[in-house]
Amino acid sequence: MAKLDDPTKGDEGFLASINIVPFVDIVLVLLVIFMLTSAAIVKASMKVDLPKAASAGAKVQSTINLVYTKSDELFLNGDKVADFEAAARIVRAEVDKDPKTRAVIAADEGVVYGKVVALVDMVKQAGVTSFALDVERKASPAEAGGAL
Repeated sequence: MAKLDDPTKGDEGFLASINIVPFVDIVLVLLVIFMLTSAAIVKASMKVDLPKAASAGAKVQSTINLVYTKSDELFLNGDKVADFEAAARIVRAEVDKDPKTRAVIAADEGVVYGKVVALVDMVKQAGVTSFALDVERKASPAEAGGAL
């Protein structure tokens, strides 16, 4: 006669469980590693002190990246360009290949405002219809307690 408290007999049969805690630990470690390495991969090869704006939008996927430094150097897609005219020729060639070409303009915080406007004007005259100014996001005055 079988005992009533024997778990191997009766309606329930064998109880099997899978311990997923080690799996979750491994997944979380991989997630942390991915997050740390992706931040290093995404960073541009040139360091520019971008101005900060509370209303900065999401990063724009672009074909053309223009960077203007404090030392009056202009880089187009990571390559140094001699002047605005040379950059305009390259941008115009890209627009001829793809009319939907977009541009991201990043200028160092110390660059004179007029030079940034001239760069925006050059990009527009070259045929780019959609462009963005690259800024870093900072806390809005409401989030920062009213301090600027």
